[in-house]
Amino acid sequence: MPEVRPGDDLAALLAAACPADLGDDDVLVVASKVVSKAEGCVVKLAGVSVGEEARRIAADAPGGKDPRLVQLVLDEAAEVLRAERGVIIVETRHGFVCANAGIDVSNLPGDDVALLLPEDPDASARALRDGIEAACGVRPAVVITDSFGRAWRMGQVDVAIGAAGLLVVDDWRGRSDAHGRELRATVAAVGDAVASMADLARSKDAGEPAVLVRGLSRYVTPEDGPGAAALRRPRPDDLFR
Repeated sequence: MPEVRPGDDLAALLAAACPADLGDDDVLVVASKVVSKAEGCVVKLAGVSVGEEARRIAADAPGGKDPRLVQLVLDEAAEVLRAERGVIIVETRHGFVCANAGIDVSNLPGDDVALLLPEDPDASARALRDGIEAACGVRPAVVITDSFGRAWRMGQVDVAIGAAGLLVVDDWRGRSDAHGRELRATVAAVGDAVASMADLARSKDAGEPAVLVRGLSRYVTPEDGPGAAALRRPRPDDLFR
């Protein structure tokens, strides 16, 4: 695929890159970065007005941190959960709990810009699914991903932040295991598993924004469904905030 720019018809670009035998039971996994680019979620840092809290957090970071980026994180946060030594963990206005509100500066043209997450990733996934259907006549599931870290675990993995047409949560509670015992807590995070699987199929510097995943027809649904929002843990069930 070519470099995606603001205003590009991303669905058309994806459709053109897909194989001719693209099917309704396929899953197209798309990096949030190209979705954000196409939707114009690019911010010029020169225009960011920095407040005192952002300056304080930036100064606390080892080696310093760009206070304009910190201010963007604060602007995108519904709640700051932790800000220490330059690490900022927030709940975004989307409801995601992640570092730096998902704001990215890598693989972007220019040195003075930052990329925000899509405004509504589930709506973006639905729009891409509709656009691909209009172009190809088939309606694969669409998953939009971003890289998140995890508490108590090293490294990052891609997770689903938007989805359409995929059963993102497969609830096994009430079913039986291989020995006939009732399962009481098993809920498979299918959306996140698909996202991390796709991430392994490409390298971070490959410039490949989408991965076609096959063999998961049992999770693909004709209706768009609730999207990746179903993967967010409800606040009353959150033991760690």
